[in-house]
Amino acid sequence: MVAGDEAAYRDFYHAYVDRLSRYLLVLTAGNEDAAREALQETFRRVVRHVRVFSDEAVFWSWLTVLARSARSDQGRKRRRYRAFLDRFTSQVAIDQTASRDAERMEDLHVLLERALAALPADERMLLELKYFEHHSVREMAERFQSNEKVIESRLSRVRQKLRSSVLAQLKHESKS
Repeated sequence: MVAGDEAAYRDFYHAYVDRLSRYLLVLTAGNEDAAREALQETFRRVVRHVRVFSDEAVFWSWLTVLARSARSDQGRKRRRYRAFLDRFTSQVAIDQTASRDAERMEDLHVLLERALAALPADERMLLELKYFEHHSVREMAERFQSNEKVIESRLSRVRQKLRSSVLAQLKHESKS
């Protein structure tokens, strides 16, 4: 086999295939598919790394080392593949969730715009000054010649009115 003699490889194969198959079947806890895959990889490794051994016991020990490492490599490869699939499926789920969240936010934005447009002009102006133009309550009180407590109270009532309007629209859309 070291010289690449195909007949020698066939003799080796027939002499050790059953013994290695049983050994690998035990290593794989009876999983025949895994044992066959590991056996095939063991024979590939034999062809690549074959050398002359002093006796049959040493040769068998070498074969079992090749078989165990083939089985271990096979297990690592499966774990890496499963981990890849887990990462892939979780990323797809995150992407789908993000897409659904973006759609919901867009829908909510449309509902909010409708509710804002339905408010009286003075209430809408309060919200625009506070949240879009980022004026402080003090600045707003000075502008309307009022005190801060009155502006805070009006903002609170307008926010509650806006919230109720958006929730009513959401309920109406969920029934449709």
